[in-house]
Amino acid sequence: MLYRLLALNIDGTLLRSNGRLQHSTKDAIEFVQKKDVYITLVTNRHFQSAKKVAKALKIDSHLITHGGAFIGNRLDEPLYVKRISEEKTFNIVQVLEYFNCNIRIIHERFSIGNRKKISSNLVSKMLLNSSDPLFYPIQFVGSLADALIDEPVAAPKIDVYFDTKEELKEAEKTILDSFYDVDVIEIHDGKIEIVPKGISKLNGLQVLGNHLGIKLDEMVAIGDGLDDLDMIQQAGLGVAMGNAPFEVKRAADWITRSNDEQGVSYMVKEHFRKQYPIKFLNKIKNR
Repeated sequence: MLYRLLALNIDGTLLRSNGRLQHSTKDAIEFVQKKDVYITLVTNRHFQSAKKVAKALKIDSHLITHGGAFIGNRLDEPLYVKRISEEKTFNIVQVLEYFNCNIRIIHERFSIGNRKKISSNLVSKMLLNSSDPLFYPIQFVGSLADALIDEPVAAPKIDVYFDTKEELKEAEKTILDSFYDVDVIEIHDGKIEIVPKGISKLNGLQVLGNHLGIKLDEMVAIGDGLDDLDMIQQAGLGVAMGNAPFEVKRAADWITRSNDEQGVSYMVKEHFRKQYPIKFLNKIKNR
């Protein structure tokens, strides 16, 4: 099978546990680019943070960001964007503020969140993964709902962090029961993401594939999280990282090493070394 697109998750896949890129990963990306394979990043990060990682890897392509809600190569000219309306964002925030949680509206240009103190360190970890505040302003307010009255926001994605699994589940049920046109994605025990209905990493891959004329079965998708599960199942070659949970590994066609053991570079070089450059194959085909 000739694979024409490589889709890579960022956190837990491309990056090591310390948030850094390995030099071998950069070499692997360059190796695949020489095969004329289109490379994209598929991530829950906001666009500007993903673009920063892409720049470090010398990837200049459309990126699937905000969990699939914002796709593009440039901030000002997205290929695709879908948002929760201003009114719906406000209503969702009003409901969430009844719970003990940290709420962050993730716009492509900025983030705004409440100052709710929770014991989890998830929020601080997330802040470390944000791009330069000079280019991506991050603001915290006492009441997010009050702030939205003065300055409404149509959110591509809302991140919510909880102290307990029980409260997370209760909030998730409340949101799904109250709002028919959004989806709730559970990232792990402490975090959910609220996105417009139908938004997912898999949907983002389909949108990009339709734009490029590349079918899902011509794609390789590599990820480590439960939110990567669908794209790993549906891609032509679905790859789970060694640090992925059991459910993700079970769904994958290929299991590579962990993100701390050069899992991406190992898989990419093992597989794509067998594939001739696409331009070369097309040239032979047209003779």
